[in-house]
Amino acid sequence: MKKPLEIRWHGRGGQGVVTASRILADATLREGKYFQSFPEYGPERMGAPVKAFNRISSQPLRMHCGVTNPEIVVVIDPTLLGLAEILEGLDEKGTIVVNFEGSPQELREMLGFKGGRVVTVDASQISRDILGRVVVNTSMLGALGKVLPEVSMENLLEAVRSQFGEKLRPEVIDKNLLCLTKACEEAQIDE
Repeated sequence: MKKPLEIRWHGRGGQGVVTASRILADATLREGKYFQSFPEYGPERMGAPVKAFNRISSQPLRMHCGVTNPEIVVVIDPTLLGLAEILEGLDEKGTIVVNFEGSPQELREMLGFKGGRVVTVDASQISRDILGRVVVNTSMLGALGKVLPEVSMENLLEAVRSQFGEKLRPEVIDKNLLCLTKACEEAQIDE
């Protein structure tokens, strides 16, 4: 059996890391694939570092352990870039997707990441422009969607509608969908 695709998300409590992981799981289900989505909390408080994880597979998933060697790392809070654990376990051919206002080349140099793909998008600015505040989880899903062939953009959009349908007003959902599509368009990739 082919190894499942493993994704690790990094952010801070209250930034929507766990919600983004759940939305990706919902989109994966819509693709007819198997998935897992689970969080890992440190101190449970607003602003504390938080991780969330996804596994995606065309086969049933029988493992139920943490993700230690992800193929993709998503960082929604750029203040976490100084932490050594951001690149921990990431294969040299892996992908890192970061909310970062600079270029992928600048980020590559800053992190000392020599291999793989580096994807940057200024998700903070996109959400500020569209939502009027910095809430970047849907923008980061859009940037991830640009390099994640396992999940279509259509299913990501439907998953956002589904996850936010009961919680947010329709106009706020539409703005989140716009954040997702704009981030996908604006994400820069250095391979």
